[in-house]
Amino acid sequence: MELLPDFRVATPVSIAAALAAGKRHPGGRFVAGGTDLMVNLRHGIGAPTALIDLRAIPELRGIASGTGGMSIGAAVTLAELAAHPAVAAHYPAVAAAAAAVGAPAHRAAGTVGGNLCLDTRCMFYNRSAWWREANSFCLKHEGDTCHVAPTGKRCHAAFSGDLAPALLVHDAAVEIAGPDGLRRQPLADLYAEDGAAHLRLAPGEFLVRVALPPDPWPSAYAKARARGAIDFPLAGVAVALRRDGDTVAGLRVALTGTNSRPFLLEGTAALLGAAVDAAWRDRLGKLVQKQVLPMRTTLLAAQYRRRVASALAQRLAGALGGAAD
Repeated sequence: MELLPDFRVATPVSIAAALAAGKRHPGGRFVAGGTDLMVNLRHGIGAPTALIDLRAIPELRGIASGTGGMSIGAAVTLAELAAHPAVAAHYPAVAAAAAAVGAPAHRAAGTVGGNLCLDTRCMFYNRSAWWREANSFCLKHEGDTCHVAPTGKRCHAAFSGDLAPALLVHDAAVEIAGPDGLRRQPLADLYAEDGAAHLRLAPGEFLVRVALPPDPWPSAYAKARARGAIDFPLAGVAVALRRDGDTVAGLRVALTGTNSRPFLLEGTAALLGAAVDAAWRDRLGKLVQKQVLPMRTTLLAAQYRRRVASALAQRLAGALGGAAD
């Protein structure tokens, strides 16, 4: 680990004050829990001129639910989210995803906004400064070559946040504060398929809250990881499934850990109107395998991650769909 770079710390108590601090420190970074950012800084990845701590802003705290759905502040901790009874009752995939992040200490500090804006990861990037320098750095940071795909033109580092797919299957939206005011957009529009520029946030913008619509479908989340705790997902899958009797009336599947962005599976409409039997699950599994794009960003083989993503999707959909076989 390297020594932390020199930086100022700002502690605004309002959204307006945070935006003003961002304007004063254009080379600064917004931070809440810091469980990912601080590790990267100790690895020599980035040297912000300031850290703007968002935890004291009331508008970024709290979980509220009503007839219009649920609102979750971006500075709500993952531990708070996982333990919230209304989240667990109505949006179970979200509670499960929050509970699956890291260890208890990570969940006590890490926040909803931080997990949604998690930096992408790669075994050629998340290393010490001396190791990266010895390998001529990489396309994502200070280098000009992606060691995963040397002839390619973009970074293939993978997004590994747990919350995003669980929120995507519940059709979540996010509210973003920036120099031009507040804006709201679908969560899916926050991400791009580029490991070096996966967040569509303009300079000076940060997440304020997440909005979940009412009448959610039954849902679940699971991930594969090298160890039973702490690790990021090698592949993570969320499924929301609505039934009409014995047939599937609605289906959303979202994935993390395989691509440079979390994404909703396309083509699920073709699986509606049928029962969740072995043949149906096989079709779902093949659909997943066609759309996930794992690369050599971890120590485990890309093909293993593709197959485990497919297996997780089939298992979760089978449970939600009442499969008997």
